[in-house]
Amino acid sequence: MSTENRLSTKIDENVPTAARMYDHYLGGKDNYAADRAACEELDKVVPSTRRLALNNRRFLKRAVRTIAEEYGIRQFLDHGSGLPTQDNVHQVAQRVDPATHVVYVDNDPMVLVHGRALLQQDERTAVIQADMRSTDEIFDHPETRRLIDFSQPVAVLFNSVFHCIPDSDTDGPLAVVRRVRERLVPGSIMLMCQLVSDDPEVRSFVTDFMDQVTQGHWGRVREQKDVDEWFEGLDILEPGLVEVSTWRPDNEVAPRQLTHEWIEYGGIGVVR
Repeated sequence: MSTENRLSTKIDENVPTAARMYDHYLGGKDNYAADRAACEELDKVVPSTRRLALNNRRFLKRAVRTIAEEYGIRQFLDHGSGLPTQDNVHQVAQRVDPATHVVYVDNDPMVLVHGRALLQQDERTAVIQADMRSTDEIFDHPETRRLIDFSQPVAVLFNSVFHCIPDSDTDGPLAVVRRVRERLVPGSIMLMCQLVSDDPEVRSFVTDFMDQVTQGHWGRVREQKDVDEWFEGLDILEPGLVEVSTWRPDNEVAPRQLTHEWIEYGGIGVVR
């Protein structure tokens, strides 16, 4: 049975989700009181979280534009895409080339509802409900097969999502990265970043808090060395693996992450 059949289609407004909390931090309206309350509690310990979310979104837009303009990629597979907001991946990429194809993947039923409503008139873009760890199911999904030609380079995105899954030999971030990379041809691109902290108290608090409020839909805040491991065997694009507000900023006065109790860390690698 596919995870799309197993995953819940019921939206529980009393249990916060990472997607809806992220939406709130970005100024969106697709969230509930429980999500906003969880954000308020999180801010007491990590007050830079709203700025972090905004800078992460700006990084995603810069990265997608770079991938499309400089590397000519015309197909994107976005894992854990979250709720639609301004300048979604398909909108940024299709400004470069309107023929670009995008498949969004998320396990949150609210993402599925809003995403499909937004994209119902766009035959070049689709949203599927799946666990980001279900690589075979995602790659073999009818909508993915309709839109993505895996004999050609693909941009695979794991933007600020791996902290949502726990460590595991078979389903942890490193295992997922290796499975996905095996399915990609040379010249394909992998964008990966996640929340990291040098402070063990911050890592412990946020991990425990988010695991509790999301009722187990969380992994952990990691360290930079964990993220570095995911990029082994890839050719990392300049400026390397960094706090994402410093990844190819649009100008010298572009917003930067000002506080660092935790940061969004990662970059882009090219499959050899």
